[in-house]
Amino acid sequence: MDIPFLKKALLNPEIYPDHPEEVGFLETHISLLFLTGRHVYKVKKPVDFGFLDFTTLEKRRYFCEQEVRLNRRLSPDIYLGVVEIVRIGDRISFNGRGEVEEYAVQMRQIPEELLMDKLLEKGRVTPKMIRAVSEKLAHFYSSAETNEYIRSFARPDRIKQDTDENFEQTERYVGVTIHKEVYTEIQRRTNRFLKDRAEIFDRRIARDRIRDCHGDLRLEHIFWGEEISIFDCIEFNERFRYSDVAADIAFLAMDLDYHGREDLSEHLIQTYVEKSGDQDLMKVLDFYKCYRAYVRGKVESFRLDDPHIPEKEKRAALQRAKKYFELAWKYARRFDEIERL
Repeated sequence: MDIPFLKKALLNPEIYPDHPEEVGFLETHISLLFLTGRHVYKVKKPVDFGFLDFTTLEKRRYFCEQEVRLNRRLSPDIYLGVVEIVRIGDRISFNGRGEVEEYAVQMRQIPEELLMDKLLEKGRVTPKMIRAVSEKLAHFYSSAETNEYIRSFARPDRIKQDTDENFEQTERYVGVTIHKEVYTEIQRRTNRFLKDRAEIFDRRIARDRIRDCHGDLRLEHIFWGEEISIFDCIEFNERFRYSDVAADIAFLAMDLDYHGREDLSEHLIQTYVEKSGDQDLMKVLDFYKCYRAYVRGKVESFRLDDPHIPEKEKRAALQRAKKYFELAWKYARRFDEIERL
């Protein structure tokens, strides 16, 4: 992929079917996004981070198709399809004749002010809204795919591979974003819970609570439109998506806790348990909340090592990481209470 050429070509409004006056641009570590006002075109970068591999055109096409297929489960009106970006000489066009240069996910552009993280900042998220989200998730999980392979991802030994990875990858941040005592105690309590409470995980597997989930269920991925849309699920790695439904919904509950809305977090879970009948979820909820908060602390810590991030943003990331690790520690201290349930 010739990124500079492609970026310049896709910033030209004339090549788009809706002929926008201008094209907006956003870039993440894995994607280039072009915004026309009506649509968003997401191009995957040719990167390999171990947990994802977009290094060939064929892989990028496949994961574009996966992104559309998986996200249509919860956002059918946002994900429109995969388009070909073709090249003839120095000209680029969409779905035309010529050599396929790249593929892009085409989405409907949605107003950011209706994302739930933005609504929460303005104090506009109500218990009724949280109940509606919880009911949508309960319906989604009840029909999400499951099979023996998917269920294998929730075995305690499989989960321990992920938690071990987290501790290995954050060891260098001890004394920076996480206190040594907190690091040691979260690790000890996590390992003990996985060992001593294995029957809980086994029981949840037997009761079909392991599904093809969302994988990145956060407030910023929920759109409050005419229909609730939950988007941007993980398409690039099965192990981030194949999980206990408790691990998935715990991410959203943790996000609400992080933003100081424990009341909404409790309402989310109470409604979910009521609608799903999943009483056992409470026995693993704080474990998975701890796991999700720790992952977010790890991700924010990684930002400290990114040479492309300004110092001001790194200072903000430092504070976010500390807050996430403190939240993980709060959940870990409640593991003894879980064991008495």
